[in-house]
Amino acid sequence: MSGLDGVVQPLLTDMYQITMAYAYWSAGTHASNAVFDLFFRVNPFHGEFTIFAGLSDCVEFLRKFRFSASDIEYLKAELPSAKPEFFEYLAKLTAREVKLYAIPEGTVVFPRLPLLRVEGPLALVQLLETALLNLINYASLVATNAARFRLATGPKAELLEFGLRRAQGPNGGLSASKYSYLGGFDGTSNVMAGKLFGIPVRGTHAHAFVMSFASTSGAAALQHATLTHKTTGQKHNLRQLSFKWRDTLLRASMFESRSKANDGELCAFISYASAFPENFLGLVDTYDVIRSGLINFCAVAMALDECGYRAIGIRIDSGDLAYLSRVSYKCFQSISSKYNKPYFADLRIVVSNDINEETVISLNEQGHSINSYGIGTHLVTCQKQPALGCVYKLVEIGHEPCIKLSNDINKVTIPGQKKVYRLYGKDGHPLLDLMQLNDENPPEVGSKVLCRHPFEETKRAYVCPNKVELLHQLYWGDGVVKEHAPDLKKLRDRVLGQMESLRADIKRTLNPTPYKVSVSEKLYSFMHDLWLENAPIGELC
Repeated sequence: MSGLDGVVQPLLTDMYQITMAYAYWSAGTHASNAVFDLFFRVNPFHGEFTIFAGLSDCVEFLRKFRFSASDIEYLKAELPSAKPEFFEYLAKLTAREVKLYAIPEGTVVFPRLPLLRVEGPLALVQLLETALLNLINYASLVATNAARFRLATGPKAELLEFGLRRAQGPNGGLSASKYSYLGGFDGTSNVMAGKLFGIPVRGTHAHAFVMSFASTSGAAALQHATLTHKTTGQKHNLRQLSFKWRDTLLRASMFESRSKANDGELCAFISYASAFPENFLGLVDTYDVIRSGLINFCAVAMALDECGYRAIGIRIDSGDLAYLSRVSYKCFQSISSKYNKPYFADLRIVVSNDINEETVISLNEQGHSINSYGIGTHLVTCQKQPALGCVYKLVEIGHEPCIKLSNDINKVTIPGQKKVYRLYGKDGHPLLDLMQLNDENPPEVGSKVLCRHPFEETKRAYVCPNKVELLHQLYWGDGVVKEHAPDLKKLRDRVLGQMESLRADIKRTLNPTPYKVSVSEKLYSFMHDLWLENAPIGELC
């Protein structure tokens, strides 16, 4: 399921799209063939790569595109001076005449590449602008953020998205869960996202659960807590076993502190373990990680072991995460060695607590024993950069290329219908991306091709590719889906593969190397001729 809800419909647009459509219709230019490119100008998060995401939602939007009767009535009220025939035109509109070319979702992309090329009647493809930008901008931003977290933690660490409660509304929360998974995360706490998208769902308990056993009644409720042995069927009193093991571990000097651990916390762990004996993961920082939480967790974990079950691990949500993780790991190793429990040395050590990319890098520098991260606010809200900044620009009208000029060179568009090729070197890494005019022959493997910077005349290079990949594919045309997107798991695998193929210097956090996006000699000359043709000539008196 795409998870695309009823909010994403033709009226999810800016008013100026509607007024332009009416002006096009009034002028009789609404049916002129137009081509728009959707692209971004700068990579996010001070990096040099972006993950393209949101394409499947765009295709679904086109498939469902239709103004409803209530939409038309609403627009009539908002545009009382518009002619009735215009609303009859809107009522019949579908995306049948639209063609959508796109780079495959999950691809690593770079500035100025047309992520989408949208072709069709001018007024219609203009009406698509805002919704397409909305669907691509955030999806690509959060997928890129997730990929950066994956780079920071390394390929073996477990990454869990915990951001629903901090996300920008319900739709933002669902999108964050979906696209952080696509970007390389392993699971989410968001149960609805799990249902809609098939993402693994994770979650244990909060501090409130531990605190609820602080009262005498809470602890008393566990006096006769029993657990049936996994294989023998024998019943054990889990409470008695847990308290026994806590005394045993303390006498064996397995912990740095002999302070009295919190009994209510121990009872909370016993309760949770009896409910989920095969998935016991304890939150150990409600009172004190070393003096209470860790001791109580290990006691219950050993009691579970006596009943034939294995605990999963711990979560630490506050304090010095690097130090506490090392202490915890040392404790697990000691128990593993002393009691011949090899699995104990591999228990999960999950950390949370408002972690961002810089926190992960700092933890790596300090040295830690963390093997799982719960990331929330900084992932789903993309605090380092709130928007990607994709734009949607007209590049051809009536089968004639057009160009937008600006004193800001970064805002000058690259005109016409273009094909995009990724050229690879002998080492298997991408060398650069090359844009060509639609009628040019593709680059050939083993043949030298001149690649030019779009605007800087002296920046050019000959490339002899070892592999050539055409990036654009037709995803929508003639009113039907032309290319079906893989499921989310396969898209996630694509992202991981794409990131693996990218050179390390492009992915590094500090001073990454910019990836080259070039144009062919023919496109370069054509673009600059069109530029001179459209630029006004000044006069000096």
